[in-house]
Amino acid sequence: MVGIETSDDAAVYKVSDDVAVIETVDFFTPIVDDPYTFGQIAAANALSDVYAMGGEPKIALNIVCFPNCLDMGILGEILRGGADKAKEAGVTLVGGHSVQDDEPKYGLCVTGFVHPDKVLRNCGCKEGDVLILTKQIGSGLINTALKGEVAEEEEIEEAITVMKSLNKTAAEVLAKYPLNACTDITGFGLLGHSIEMAEGSGVSFDIYTEKIPYINGALEYARMGFVPAGTYNNRNYSFDKVDSGEVATEYVDLLYDPQTSGGLLVSVPEECADDIMKDFAASNIDTKVSVIGKVRKLEDRYIFLH
Repeated sequence: MVGIETSDDAAVYKVSDDVAVIETVDFFTPIVDDPYTFGQIAAANALSDVYAMGGEPKIALNIVCFPNCLDMGILGEILRGGADKAKEAGVTLVGGHSVQDDEPKYGLCVTGFVHPDKVLRNCGCKEGDVLILTKQIGSGLINTALKGEVAEEEEIEEAITVMKSLNKTAAEVLAKYPLNACTDITGFGLLGHSIEMAEGSGVSFDIYTEKIPYINGALEYARMGFVPAGTYNNRNYSFDKVDSGEVATEYVDLLYDPQTSGGLLVSVPEECADDIMKDFAASNIDTKVSVIGKVRKLEDRYIFLH
């Protein structure tokens, strides 16, 4: 049902009139020092793609690369973090595969299920829709500032909370409403994934930079130049599809900032937006949720920043 045509978040295969299988895989190198936390973040990141497709993750396999020179206790903590996050999601870990490598890497191959009529795509946005983002952005900048030894402890803690939080609660809130499109924000940054949505839908987005939730400190680090290399790669890939108008460079950098285990970006009918935000306010979700833009008729750029 879903392949690579619009760079969607996962593959979907219809098994019967009532069941479709969602399949995805993701893994990466450590982005935090604590191995248990790294395992949690990597697992949450991999599980996110299933939520973005409107499904429920059920089964997962570990993917591990690990060097002989490191204490195996570190690997145990990485796997424990992943297992605990999978348990929180209601997912059964059924094994996996490991190889020796010079650098640790960890992630999951995840299988989820969804009714064929309820599959969400990253295309399907309609003119007049409202765009809602379910997590604050800026984790790439905070991680870069951490490497530069300038990040404050509370900023690091907020970034970790954002990265290790499942998109499960957000998906449960959104499942009650008629969503037109959905994706999760990861390595291409908010702008990169927004472009995929707009281009696949044949529309343009108005995105309001001051309405976007940012991790504390991220904007200041962008002004200071603690910008990860992936930001420039993202910008170079799609700069001709974005009209940044009078928006300051630091905001543009933040919107291109590569995210790890970011939030869901959804396109919903405008009449549903207020009720959705009320439900989020009552959900005790541990990330910031905001209305960040609107969908309009396709013009000469896919994204217009304000």
